[in-house]
Amino acid sequence: MTISTKLRNYMNRCGVAFEEVPHEFVVQSAKAAQATHVPGRHVAKGVLVRAGDEYLMAVVPSSRRVALGRLRHWLGRDVRLAEELESVPLFEDCALGAMPPVGAAFGLETILDEDLGKSEDVYFEGGDHRTLVHVAGSDWRRLHGEAARCPLSA
Repeated sequence: MTISTKLRNYMNRCGVAFEEVPHEFVVQSAKAAQATHVPGRHVAKGVLVRAGDEYLMAVVPSSRRVALGRLRHWLGRDVRLAEELESVPLFEDCALGAMPPVGAAFGLETILDEDLGKSEDVYFEGGDHRTLVHVAGSDWRRLHGEAARCPLSA
């Protein structure tokens, strides 16, 4: 498997240049950062959350976790982590657990940790467990356009 077709098409529509960075098979973004010798603060991971009947993509550095209390407070409604199997119909062209943190490519509202907007380079899972996608920070910001930004990680 390579990167998600939906992700690739979305990045092309946005005019975003990207590089595929192959690595050994790993199932966590933090491990992919280690495998590619990229600092975890530069690797974005997507966390699928559910707010009522709606799924949202929360995006934090791979070295951090989503602070659900902060997210609940910021959204003003209850939020829970989605079960891994809930992601299957939303990310049909991705391996289980390798969701790209670009919710717009999959029709999801995205909320970004404010620290991710400051990086010159951002890496993220592309839809399999063997490839990171590398984009310039300016392209990362373009991919997320008007996505909400807040202090999301702990």
